[in-house]
Amino acid sequence: MAAQTKSPEASGEKTYYDELAVVREELDKCMKCGNCMAVCPVYGAERVESAVTRSKIAVAEAVLAGELALDDPQVYEMLFNCLVCKSCMTNCPTKVNFDRIMLALRAALVRKNGVPWLKKAIFSTLKHPALFDTGMRLGAALQGLAFRNEDSCRAILPRTPLARVGERIGFDGERRLPALNDTPLRDRTDEVVRVEGAAMKVAFFTGDSLNYFYPETGLDLIEVLVANRIEVHVPKAQNCCGVPVLVHGDVETARTLARRNIDTFEATGCAYLITGCGSCGGAWQHDYPELLAADPVYGPKARHWAGRTYDISTFLTRVIALRPPQGRIERTVTYHDSCHLKKSMKVAAEPREILRLIPGLVFKEMAAPDACCGSGGSYVLTHYETAGIIGRKKAEDIERTRADAVATGCPACMMQLLDNVNRTDGHQQVTHFVSLLAESYRREKNGPRPHR
Repeated sequence: MAAQTKSPEASGEKTYYDELAVVREELDKCMKCGNCMAVCPVYGAERVESAVTRSKIAVAEAVLAGELALDDPQVYEMLFNCLVCKSCMTNCPTKVNFDRIMLALRAALVRKNGVPWLKKAIFSTLKHPALFDTGMRLGAALQGLAFRNEDSCRAILPRTPLARVGERIGFDGERRLPALNDTPLRDRTDEVVRVEGAAMKVAFFTGDSLNYFYPETGLDLIEVLVANRIEVHVPKAQNCCGVPVLVHGDVETARTLARRNIDTFEATGCAYLITGCGSCGGAWQHDYPELLAADPVYGPKARHWAGRTYDISTFLTRVIALRPPQGRIERTVTYHDSCHLKKSMKVAAEPREILRLIPGLVFKEMAAPDACCGSGGSYVLTHYETAGIIGRKKAEDIERTRADAVATGCPACMMQLLDNVNRTDGHQQVTHFVSLLAESYRREKNGPRPHR
């Protein structure tokens, strides 16, 4: 334990975020068997050996041996042509933690060359929450100049000028996206949502996607907790979880965001932290303890919160006794497993249990529900063609269920599903599973009413 509380400078300890050689043990596990080929979504779309996990491991070995340069253009392309979806890890007989290898390579590249200027400009706003918030609000106010409304599926599509210049990243006139909301979630709710006779109090980490793109989903999550007599704290000082910068190798910005979030949520005095996004929850459960492992102050705090962080579905079904909903929803629903929710947070059964509890709702499993949808955060922008192939396959699996709606537990997946379900002429509503539970509670209390 004492060794874990020393600073890196004092102990000489390095994490794989700080020293590429630390991942050699992971590299040595790989037998080059190719089992990863069966589940890698990028290989499934591109069908080239360079897309496969084992090839990227071979590149990492060559880099460590000094035979390849990290910033060689071909190496760079291989490093970022990966969703870090962890699918390969679920099919690996020797349990190679490939996510560590990939993140270590990207972090080493940033240590060598720094963060590219455009990424640096974007990432720097995350360290200045007021500036980031102003930018998002400005984007919401001005988005009508570049996008048109598509009321039929609650989306926006690029206007013709943007479609002409943005085809390479999918802005081709048919790209459906959720609109930036002019009133973010944290402005729509009190910082403390009190409940008479509350059984306990929890803190809600909203993340940026729920805050700016899907505030109604965030309100649904709060409503569900209140319906179960839980007091909800929604700190306005919280910031991005840091995953978007971490996957691009900007470790120091990710550490800054992690420390700030830990300080913010410690101040709530809550026993539990609840998330509605697998990437955000995975950051608290896994990334923060690893990022801050050698930090004498924040390392122990990160480990504490890792054990107190729950996806909303796990909290409702494993920590408390979920009050069964009574409002009927006559709908057939299928479910898409978010990669980070299932493969990082290990949450799969819980959302299905919730859906099956809703009266009138018929749950229908799709083929390969845990196959990646192709979002990968910024991957869908930098590799849109590949992401589109992956996303269309997922949309076809959804369509074959003949469900009325597809539910998931990840806002980024919701964005990707929204685009691809509509591109393949699907009719399914895309929603978060917690919104269906909230709707059932509302119908129980007030009868059917339009969603906010």
